[in-house]
Amino acid sequence: MPPAEPFDVPVVDITAFVAGGTDADRARVAREIDAACTRIGFVQILGHGIPDAVQAGLARAIDEFFGSPTEFKNSYRVAGANRGYSPPKSEALSLSLGIESAGANDYFEAFNVGVEARSFPGLELSEDDYGINVWPALAGFEPAVRAYFEHAGRVARTLTGIFAAALGLAPDFFTRLTDHSIDVLRMNNYALPEHTTVDGEPTGMGEHTDFGIVTVLWADRVAGLQVLGADGRWHDVSPEPGALLVNLGDLTARLTNDRWLSTLHRVRPPIVDGAVRRRRSAAYFHDGNVDAVIATLPDHVSADGAAYEPIVVRDHIAAKLAGSRQGRRNPNAEREAARVRAAHG
Repeated sequence: MPPAEPFDVPVVDITAFVAGGTDADRARVAREIDAACTRIGFVQILGHGIPDAVQAGLARAIDEFFGSPTEFKNSYRVAGANRGYSPPKSEALSLSLGIESAGANDYFEAFNVGVEARSFPGLELSEDDYGINVWPALAGFEPAVRAYFEHAGRVARTLTGIFAAALGLAPDFFTRLTDHSIDVLRMNNYALPEHTTVDGEPTGMGEHTDFGIVTVLWADRVAGLQVLGADGRWHDVSPEPGALLVNLGDLTARLTNDRWLSTLHRVRPPIVDGAVRRRRSAAYFHDGNVDAVIATLPDHVSADGAAYEPIVVRDHIAAKLAGSRQGRRNPNAEREAARVRAAHG
């Protein structure tokens, strides 16, 4: 039996699409992205063009909010919407796959902002599908987060342009699916209260796939993120200096009939002397238009047909959120759930 290939997350410099490049350079980037999406569904990108100062501003905003008193943070909880503050143990990401968590709910805390229906005047969209942002009363928080949000959105749209090139699609293919996309920035803090000790291995964030088209992740270079490899084992992933982590979501896997992977991942932050080492991240989810119908691309339908039925983005996102945030098991994710059950470690 041949040895398993070593696990790694490829690093791709996308400068040719960000700052202008030759046709040959852009074709090379598209090939490298195609290879990464086919083999693992994760990629690290350099040349993304987000200034260091913008990233530093985001980090300060994350630190200030999550370092605030519990009562202050809880005042920004928003019922029934994917916005505002989520305290530790209020979510169970594995339920978005229909998997019951082996332990207590995930202990990460998060704060979400995103586009609003009113961001798209004239389309008669509902805030029930988007959500109204709440902004903490902290000096500098909103402008810092907005600055990063705009850059991350630009990167996500650049990536879908690369995807179109890699898949041989019209340049505006993804634009038609995302011109009023449900985009959310989720800022995460993995930490337990001071002097809290833990036994065993707590669940920072349970195993899950991301819901939409593509996710752009800023993260500390602190161990914790784990990705399920083709060998059925969980592998540690940490970004290279200056790189952003990018992974595909379920909707892109549906488009490509799983040729491109929506890869399972989880967070298991390290425990040092019985205490969890703090870890921060911020995930920009580019999920697609709420009313878009996602169907497998005709040239990706195999002789056995498509693995997925067409689905409306609204329905897919609602089912996943009902699992993670409302505790209702998602019955429509059996393919992903089977991969979790077969995983080792």
